[in-house]
Amino acid sequence: MTRKIGSFVTILWIGLFAGTLDITDNLIFNQLRGITPTMVFRYIASGLIGVKAAQAGGLTSVVLGVAIHYTIALTWTGVFYAASRRLAILSRRPVLSGLVYGGAIYLFMNFIILPLFAVPHPRSAITLASRINGVLALLLFIGLPISLLVRRNLTQAKKGNGAILPARTGSLTDTDNFITKAF
Repeated sequence: MTRKIGSFVTILWIGLFAGTLDITDNLIFNQLRGITPTMVFRYIASGLIGVKAAQAGGLTSVVLGVAIHYTIALTWTGVFYAASRRLAILSRRPVLSGLVYGGAIYLFMNFIILPLFAVPHPRSAITLASRINGVLALLLFIGLPISLLVRRNLTQAKKGNGAILPARTGSLTDTDNFITKAF
């Protein structure tokens, strides 16, 4: 039972961290294009409730968009966590596996999930900048942090300190060792 709680807490904090990195990138990128955070979260909510309901929903649709975003981030974290417990290569090569995982998420979300839901199609063609930002965000802010943090957690758990949350040693040596082992 304790192990299940530990796994849940690990998935929770890693998913919230990665989800926050991802949505921060999204909000900044879209703000530069004149798209407000409210519009971003309503767009996310529209995948579940439709465009008209998302626009009419006010703050409720914004909150729903935030909840959907973090649910997706937590789901991807849980999938990687479970896979890394079965496939040791994911923990042995976290940078490569994280980047590949982020790329797989991009393809799955854009070519399978989004077409299945009510997410509105863009009125104009997607720009190259939007496409590049979308790919890089999932590589660098979802796949890579999830992989690196899952590996760190599993490594600490194997050492016997039962790490659920990240270690707070702050030592440069610990950080150097972590980065060296990641590659």
